[in-house]
Amino acid sequence: MLAPVDTLRQIQGAALERLGFGPTECGYRIVAQSARWRVRAYGGASSGPPLLIVAAPIKRPYIWDLADQVSPVRHCLRRGLRVYLLEWMPPVPGDQDAGLDNYAGRSIGEAVASVTQQAGGAKPVLMGHSLGGTLAALFAASDPSSVRGLVLLSAPLSFEPGSCRFREAIVAMAPPTLFAIEIVPGSLLSELSVMATPETFVWSRLVDLGLSIGDPHALTLHARVERWALDEFPLPGRLVHEIFEWLYRENRFCAGTSQIRNKIVGPSSMKLPLLAVVNTSDAVAPPSSIAPCIEAMPPGYARLIEYPGETGVGLQHLAVLVGPRAHAEVWPAIIS
Repeated sequence: MLAPVDTLRQIQGAALERLGFGPTECGYRIVAQSARWRVRAYGGASSGPPLLIVAAPIKRPYIWDLADQVSPVRHCLRRGLRVYLLEWMPPVPGDQDAGLDNYAGRSIGEAVASVTQQAGGAKPVLMGHSLGGTLAALFAASDPSSVRGLVLLSAPLSFEPGSCRFREAIVAMAPPTLFAIEIVPGSLLSELSVMATPETFVWSRLVDLGLSIGDPHALTLHARVERWALDEFPLPGRLVHEIFEWLYRENRFCAGTSQIRNKIVGPSSMKLPLLAVVNTSDAVAPPSSIAPCIEAMPPGYARLIEYPGETGVGLQHLAVLVGPRAHAEVWPAIIS
């Protein structure tokens, strides 16, 4: 049975869709799947480099294909890439013990192997935003030779004390026993984020709405993002616990003490080309949430692009995916 807050979110989402602000995804087919994930194939040039997008498991993946002019999927297709997307499935009975190793290790590993086979042996570039990027980085550190490169978009890797206000608030609010439940509702994670930094998840969105009112295109984009934000996704309790404890509280990856696929991994393990894009206006994944890891990587592998964010994107954390300025100025550099 749905909790009242989940029912309310569904009603709000349906209302926005009736107003024309639902997703407008392009076609795809499913080429591989398991109980926990499936791989979408969008097509693209048959000889183009394969790209595997790792969606964040906390929300639905159509933020990558929200509308034609602000769609990373379509942007990459137009430039000759063969585009695949790893889409996470809702947890099923027995999934409560699935943690970081299941998601960042086994599942991404199986998806990468599937895409490599689909692409005739060509290794894919791995790309991820937010938590999807964090998971992609954990996998890449455990098996860097299986992918051609890694692109991280507003994806936090470093959780040192004092590095980010969002990190400080989450660590202070989430005691180790908070997620001792089998399946964590997505609405609980959203509410926790709101309580941790209301200026990011409430007030900045209202300010963005006000700034968008005079621009029909920005207002439409803002409404589409709000519709997407209502599409909550549950997660296994163990995964949530390990994200909050092992990453946010203990900073294991940047410290080089994470274990994925029976390997101890960290920045020094990331011996592959890495491009990281950070929004300097993003309070969830600011430059300080990834710079220490880049500095700790082997020299010569990483490049960092900073961009200042923009109006009409709802949350600055999403700007690199849905912002018109990002698509005009940042995505050409990503593709190249």
